[in-house]
Amino acid sequence: MGTSRPPPRRIKIRPVSRWLPGVARVATISLLVFLAVFVSLRVAGPYVISTGLVRSGIEDRLSRWTGYNAEISGRPVIEFWPTPRITINKIAVRQKDVNNKLLGTIESISAEFSLIDAFRGKASFHEFHILRPNLLLTRERDGTIDWTNDGQLAQAIAGAQEQNGEETLDTTLDADIGTITVEDGTLNVTDVASGKTYRFDSVSADIGWPRLSSPINAVLIARMNDLDIKLDFSSRSPLLTFGGKNAPLRAALASKLVNAKFDGVANIAHLFSLQGSMSLGIPDLPALLTWAGRALPDAATLKAFSIDSDVVSAANGFRFDNVSLGMNGSSASGAMDVSFVPGKRAKLGGTLAFDQINFKSLFDAFVVRLVAGEDHGPPDGGALQQLDLDLRLSAKQADLAPFKLANVGASIIVSSNEARFDIGDSQFEGGALTAHIETKRGDFDGGGKLQMSIRGADFASLIERLNLKGPLPLATGSLDLSVSTALPIWKAGPSDVTGNIHFRAQSGSLPGFDSEAVRSEAAKAEFFALSAVSHRSFAFDRLDIAADLDDGAAQIKRGRIEGPQETITLSGVIPYKSSGLALSGKIIATDPASDAAFPVLPFFVGGSWPDPVLSALPSNQQPGNQQPDNQQQPQEGATK
Repeated sequence: MGTSRPPPRRIKIRPVSRWLPGVARVATISLLVFLAVFVSLRVAGPYVISTGLVRSGIEDRLSRWTGYNAEISGRPVIEFWPTPRITINKIAVRQKDVNNKLLGTIESISAEFSLIDAFRGKASFHEFHILRPNLLLTRERDGTIDWTNDGQLAQAIAGAQEQNGEETLDTTLDADIGTITVEDGTLNVTDVASGKTYRFDSVSADIGWPRLSSPINAVLIARMNDLDIKLDFSSRSPLLTFGGKNAPLRAALASKLVNAKFDGVANIAHLFSLQGSMSLGIPDLPALLTWAGRALPDAATLKAFSIDSDVVSAANGFRFDNVSLGMNGSSASGAMDVSFVPGKRAKLGGTLAFDQINFKSLFDAFVVRLVAGEDHGPPDGGALQQLDLDLRLSAKQADLAPFKLANVGASIIVSSNEARFDIGDSQFEGGALTAHIETKRGDFDGGGKLQMSIRGADFASLIERLNLKGPLPLATGSLDLSVSTALPIWKAGPSDVTGNIHFRAQSGSLPGFDSEAVRSEAAKAEFFALSAVSHRSFAFDRLDIAADLDDGAAQIKRGRIEGPQETITLSGVIPYKSSGLALSGKIIATDPASDAAFPVLPFFVGGSWPDPVLSALPSNQQPGNQQPDNQQQPQEGATK
């Protein structure tokens, strides 16, 4: 007989409906106990917890944190629902010295506190709300703020160390903080060096800083001179940052007049320690200068400015790479550097490549205005004038009013005694243009000079594009201009310069001067409008006009327009300041053998430009300052 096996044991699973009520009972009892303790603590709190204990605790906490004496004169208010919270009023913060100097007042501070710690006779606070603080700080001549090094925060800042790129802090120096909210505050910072006081109103802040050793995130909003400013700040090493050590941080400043961002490693005590990316945008420079109480002559010429760049500290300065620069709608890329060598002037140098640029705006607002000093500024011209420049510029298209240039290479050099702007190479109306502008002497109000040379340009196209009126030569030619002024160059107008101008051309025409019609009308009338009789152009093979410029007038020292059969010679004065004319001239035969066919016709040109009046002179009256008839002029500088 075989041995019988016991039947297999079956595991019975109790239905959920059997054990769930047990769990529910435990959870319910636990919840009721928690609620009972929670309610009991809050009900018993007002009778067990001493108001004086909480008040003295927060007063002591403030004093230990700041390193100053915190005095509370208002009556504290304690709330126990929904969370224990104390509000203290009328707080004064004073220095711990014989002077008992007042550093600030606070209308009220409220903070949550721990009931358990309070029952044990201790005070532990977090989640602070500060209402209408008014701080009075002083920035000493060495750049430091008159803030003590005795408080717990200062001790933690001093004790923070950097290890493998991260902040470390001894646990004995660490402490809980939580969230700090500031509402409707005021900050006054007095700068001893300048004697100025900077005031920030309507200060609001939300600061998230769980512990001293934790990262910090802060948003601050304030108003300065009626301008709303917002600052976003974060750092994973805040104690190193506040201690003036190299530390990673992010900061963004936003307002309607200026926007700036930085992301990288910085040192707020020594600005020469930077590495990261930055951006700066100024949508309205004149408005920003007005807000700051500063001014530059005609700053409106530089309306908007922006820059994005990688920045790294270099020897006595900074290096900007991957620069993206914007000015008045023009954009450029390149690299720049700025140096601050002790005992020498600061210097900005670099190379920028523009797609399109307005040189007049650049010259007006960035060069001469920069070195000329500030309007109503200090005698030495202000900080801007202490900056030297050495910039190399290139542009595919450029405006140099009234000219348009292409493939431009230029430079800006500013030193202690002069500023120079050079266009070394450019394409202009099918030819080439070079220019040199220079200002001199200490505060750059001693005048300056302009030299410009144009070779092989299509002046007919330029005259047509500029819609210039009057009998102007339509030809491919060359022009040399050299002028100077004793006035500040940014104030000088056309009537304030002296110098000379020389224009020469070959194979062109002079519209509005019909020599045959002029001869015919001169035989009938004493004077007549040139436009009334000239319906054809005067074709020429060679043109050569040179003039001296002074006191708003051009003195023609050589004027010869040589055609195939006839030649026009000119002398006299063109008072361009008043658009007037006072010229003597002759129409003569180009070939002396043709004198009989084209007799000499002396004339005088008066009236105003662009519609002059011509009157014939007796044939025996010779206009002054004329070359002998039919004498050929040297073709110096004629285009090839």
